[in-house]
Formats: sequence, C-alpha cells, structure tokens
Amino acid sequence: MCLGIPGKIQSIRDDAGLVMGVIDFGGVQRDVCLQYVADEVQVGDYVIVHVGFAITRVDEDEARRTFEVLKEMSQLDELEWMAEAAEQGMRGLEKPA
Repeated sequence: MCLGIPGKIQSIRDDAGLVMGVIDFGGVQRDVCLQYVADEVQVGDYVIVHVGFAITRVDEDEARRTFEVLKEMSQLDELEWMAEAAEQGMRGLEKPA
C-alpha cells in the first residue's frame, strides 16, 4: 500500500541545490524533500508526503479530509498504527476558537 500523509510546511531551504523543508504532521516535524513541488508551494501550504517526498500541494480542507480518511482506515486491525498519526494531524488542523 502506498500512503501519502498531509503536512504543513514550516520552513523551506536550499540544501546543496535540493529544495527541502520542515513539515509539521500534527506536532511531529520532519525534513522532507520539496523538489517536486518547489514552484508550487510556500511556508504555510499543505503538501501530501510519501516516503520523505512532497508529491503534491493540497488545500487545508483536502488535508483535513485526508486525515479523516486515515482515521477511518485506522479502525481496520492491520492499520491501527494510523490512529495516532491521524489524531495528531487533525489536532494540527484545528482552528482556534
């Protein structure tokens, strides 16, 4: 199964000619290669990340829908590990009251 997880771009940098960024996945931050989407994104945008590479830009509503699907999928026994990631991602998308 291929799985892309939405995350929010926190920073963008050039790393020896390769566009990289720090992506927040609901409180967990990781370095991700942004080279494939470099001309489409900026800090604050959401991207879908697969195995360390941002593969497409998405809007916040699409990121929220993706986290909801991941949460539903986590109900399957073999995908229990997704529940925590989906919950953290949803918290990252909550709008302040």
